[in-house]
Amino acid sequence: MAKPLVFQWGDRQLSFQMNKVDRAKLYGFKESEVLDDKGQKCELATLASDGQTVVGRGGSGFGNLTVDGAWIEKAQLTPVDPAGQKVQPVPSSFAAPVPLNEKVPPEDYLDCAVRSIYQLQSPDDVGPLAAELRQGVIYRFPYSFRGGLEPDQGFLLANAEGELFCAIGKPTKVEFLSLAQAAAAYEEEEAGEEDEADAMDFSLM
Repeated sequence: MAKPLVFQWGDRQLSFQMNKVDRAKLYGFKESEVLDDKGQKCELATLASDGQTVVGRGGSGFGNLTVDGAWIEKAQLTPVDPAGQKVQPVPSSFAAPVPLNEKVPPEDYLDCAVRSIYQLQSPDDVGPLAAELRQGVIYRFPYSFRGGLEPDQGFLLANAEGELFCAIGKPTKVEFLSLAQAAAAYEEEEAGEEDEADAMDFSLM
């Protein structure tokens, strides 16, 4: 069983198992199986840049190189921000209880690009917390599965039936565009007698 996510809610610690809600569970899924002329299953492979070498699944990977082209281990790298300052890594959310002390309006949740949703189940008595969330309260907290440089935003909320969910995502960056120059407005001139006289009579053709 996966390690539970523990929330610190007031003076209580509540433990939850996270069950991911994905599209396959909601709508089902289908797979396309490709067979050769002998009925054997085909597998995806990559053609190398030389145009001759075929690399099968698991035969390629990512590596880190210095500016001189030398191989370097990831543990030797030091993350920095745009200003060149060292970035302090964040711990995993499963390493210690996550405090629930930030309530946010629904707009903060709706402005977030959600990439994962989990249904939460707990062996503890979460009735008081579920009742609060059922009234529309939304808690926000930093979330990182394994730990890393920048945490995602987690939201704890409930539906009308009191079932608890955890949504994970990042704030969206909305950019508004405008015209560089406003279009000029011209008033349409009314057709005068001269225009009517010059008009072509299609009945003569």
